[in-house]
Amino acid sequence: MAHTRVRKFNTRDTYPEQKLENDLCQTVVARGTMVFVRGQIGQDLDTAVSVGIGDAAAQADQAMANIAKLLEEAGSELGHICKVTVYITDPRYREDVYRTMGKWLKGVFPVSTGLVVSALARPEWLVEIDVIAVIPDSA
Repeated sequence: MAHTRVRKFNTRDTYPEQKLENDLCQTVVARGTMVFVRGQIGQDLDTAVSVGIGDAAAQADQAMANIAKLLEEAGSELGHICKVTVYITDPRYREDVYRTMGKWLKGVFPVSTGLVVSALARPEWLVEIDVIAVIPDSA
């Protein structure tokens, strides 16, 4: 079975200022059961408008809303997340970001990796979250 690619896009349209032309997508469903969600940030999926400028918790909330929406589009849900990777640009954002994520992932218990990075793709982005989930067997 071929992988399913959800919300395909080309970077020339999404990030015109970067002069790139890469074919990407928001989510890949591999072998029908594994779901890989692209790093999500404080940006509305449908309008590409950045939200929560200067507010790491608000950006984390938008990222988690995006993840929930993308998982649903792929046939999964937040409860099926196995792995979360969180990137923050300042260690002082950790508590706010993890508190926000915790509201979305209450009772899920995924494994998690957190990294402090010097910057993300745009200066207004303070946090990025990516996940790996599954689509459970219907059997």
